[in-house]
Amino acid sequence: MGYELGRSPRTVRFYDVAANEQKSKFDHRAAVLACCFGDATHGYSGGLDTSVRELDLETEKVNHFGQHSDAISCMNYSRDQNVLITGSWDRTIRFWDPRASPQEQSKYELPERVYNTDLVNHILVVAMASRLFHIYDIRKMDSPAQTRESSLKFMTRALACMSDGQGYATGSVEGRIAVEYFDPSPQAQEKKYAFKCHRQTIDDVDHVWPVNALAFHPVYNTFASAGSDGTVSIWDHKSKKRLRQYPKYNGPVPSIAFNCDGTKLAVGVSYTWEEGEEGAKTAERPAVYIRNVGDEVKPKGWTGS
Repeated sequence: MGYELGRSPRTVRFYDVAANEQKSKFDHRAAVLACCFGDATHGYSGGLDTSVRELDLETEKVNHFGQHSDAISCMNYSRDQNVLITGSWDRTIRFWDPRASPQEQSKYELPERVYNTDLVNHILVVAMASRLFHIYDIRKMDSPAQTRESSLKFMTRALACMSDGQGYATGSVEGRIAVEYFDPSPQAQEKKYAFKCHRQTIDDVDHVWPVNALAFHPVYNTFASAGSDGTVSIWDHKSKKRLRQYPKYNGPVPSIAFNCDGTKLAVGVSYTWEEGEEGAKTAERPAVYIRNVGDEVKPKGWTGS
């Protein structure tokens, strides 16, 4: 049975994908900017109302853990450490233990507003304003293991860690993706690169759209990118090639996610305000599509290692 945790302006909705039905719904006071799973029966959410919520997906009960002092922009759950990690525009990262009272366990000050975070194993990547990146070992949060500047010239819109724990990819508002590696050695850093994507030439005019979301496949370590051009592409970052571009959706794609075994890809389609109020008048109704994926996400010559 497949599940997807989805978000719309002021609600989080939980779906049974196999039955194609909504199982639960959670209303919020303001726009929801982040949500994630804890386990099969619990999720977490945060957004403009600054509150950190635990959501019981079976009973629809909501447990308020506490608050940031500004909007919550991102969150990740570490099953190894049993801790929820939240990032905020208040320039802090906070750790929450759902089993403890109070749940807030620690707070870490950062030099800039937090835009994105992602977690693989014990490595936490934090993307901030001013194109700053911090890389932490969550078992030792007193100082970042590495501090970096984005390889991309414009604001970071998307971030995802590689499934094999070797690095991460970032996407910018200016239609580019950068592939980075954690290993600071010169040999490893020589492998990093960036490329243009989510662009189109229409009537001899180059149109550039933001890269809104990235997601690495949990088995094959290829990754999907989604843009405001309404397209989703699959990339093999090692061969530096695009494996597939799916048929264009009828609106911008702000969010994508693979399920745990990589057999399905959830695609959220909704207006992303590039065209302002005028664009909102003609925008399509938001929708979530579940796509079954096949060999198109597999690298060429895959041998299972």
